[in-house]
Amino acid sequence: MSQIEILSTDNKLTTIDGGLRLVGHKHISTVSKITTVAPCKTYIVPLQQHIGAISQPLVKTGDRVLKGQMLAMPGDLVSAAVHSPVSGTVSEIRQHDIPHISGLSDLCVVIDNDFKDEWIERNPIAEDYNNTTSSELRKIVRDAGIVGLGGATFPSSVKQTEMNIKTLILNGVECEPYITCDDALMREHAREIISGADIIGHIIKARQCIIAIEDNKPEAIQALQSVVDEDGTGYFIIQVVPTIYPSGGEKQLIQILTGEEVPKGRFPAELGVLCHNVATAYAIHRAVFLGEPLISRIVTITGHGVSHPQNIEALIGTPMKKCIEHCGGYTEDSDELIMGGPMMGFSLQTDELPVVKATNCLLVTARQEDTHRQRHLPCIRCGKCADVCPVRLLPQQLYWYASSQNNDRLVEHNLFDCIECGCCAYVCPSDIPLVQYYRHAKTTIWQQERERKSSDISRQRHEAHQRRLDKIKQEREEKMRKKRELLKKKSQEQASKNQGDEKSSKQAIIAEAIARAQAKKAQRNKDQGNAGKQSSDKDSTGQEDKSKEISQN
Repeated sequence: MSQIEILSTDNKLTTIDGGLRLVGHKHISTVSKITTVAPCKTYIVPLQQHIGAISQPLVKTGDRVLKGQMLAMPGDLVSAAVHSPVSGTVSEIRQHDIPHISGLSDLCVVIDNDFKDEWIERNPIAEDYNNTTSSELRKIVRDAGIVGLGGATFPSSVKQTEMNIKTLILNGVECEPYITCDDALMREHAREIISGADIIGHIIKARQCIIAIEDNKPEAIQALQSVVDEDGTGYFIIQVVPTIYPSGGEKQLIQILTGEEVPKGRFPAELGVLCHNVATAYAIHRAVFLGEPLISRIVTITGHGVSHPQNIEALIGTPMKKCIEHCGGYTEDSDELIMGGPMMGFSLQTDELPVVKATNCLLVTARQEDTHRQRHLPCIRCGKCADVCPVRLLPQQLYWYASSQNNDRLVEHNLFDCIECGCCAYVCPSDIPLVQYYRHAKTTIWQQERERKSSDISRQRHEAHQRRLDKIKQEREEKMRKKRELLKKKSQEQASKNQGDEKSSKQAIIAEAIARAQAKKAQRNKDQGNAGKQSSDKDSTGQEDKSKEISQN
């Protein structure tokens, strides 16, 4: 896969597949400047505010914490740190409801604010960060807990690799209706955003930075262009793109700017491109130049169900109810609270939930307001969903497979390429909440995959344990076999020795018997010899006496 070459200001833009031209409703929240929510008594800080492994707590109940102190460290490579938004005391670490489409709870650190606003010791880098290595800057970004603030919440330091990145794309498109937090940030903090983009460029050694903005944000374009003109290096390029939803999607924006599509299963970095949201760049600026971790973000409070729509800066962990109250509270005809926009957002059952890193917008609808959330009818197979899909999927087919829980077919039909933009559900004449089906199916498949992996790990551990037991058994049996052989050998040796001893003993007995017999025989012979001699002497004596007697006569 070849990398994209350096782009020029006169580069011809490419049109994405599908997409919609939607009414923006953005003007209602950009009338005033960004305001700050007053401090609260209690902050609820979830440990899972990002894609990846849950953060690991560093504090315990009863600990006193300072503003900006790390409450939890990254749980893995793809994870993010979590920090205290205020100084105070950790009153609890427990399960609490969080703003998530699942509606489930998660582990949270509950902090009682002491209203002293005591910061940790901050260590900002001197202005000449060019003398700081890429790895050191990446560590600052990681330790600051910075994630993608455009909605994905992927840990930013993980994206900032050592690959051959030629082009940094700063995403200021913000294409979803009602949401204006990035627009307000670009208007009021253009210089800090450019500074953050310059830091990212230094980390990844990019050769240019393209700042992409939709053409419905003239004030933001002007503010950024002014700072870019002051820079004068030609490194930064402001690229205005048409207002088409969902042109702010990462892969869609790359296609618009470069004419190249990121292949299925591949990453933009492999094309020599890296995308970051403008709010992420702003957070990186604050981490490097002010030494501040990510403990707050800009949130759009909007919709006809809230009294004074506006953009606010809220600390992470602030109850959403306080944010609504800051904007004048609910109107009499307020109906539904949605986190996010009308296309990709999801309904919340309560406003007693904390603001998290992913909270870019709180949309409060009114009863007469059409947010395209009605009771759905059966699919009529019109095919409109396929016409507007920016990823060229078959939403209708995915719907059938999701309805029947045919997960294998969903994967085969590229369910995970779906960016959940909501275009298909928006044009559906039957008002079928297609994205809800896709999200549920993805969650189910992910859960099954996690269970499969967990089962595989358990099986591998069991097999490894069984192999260890078998090995121990074999070693024991081998040891017993050798012991038996040794005993047998010793027994045989002993038996052989005993046989030898017995034979020797018998031979000795025989020898002794023979010796005795021989001794007896010798003795007998001796005795017989003596008796013969005595008899001979007696005969001789008798003859002599007889001769003597004859001679006397």
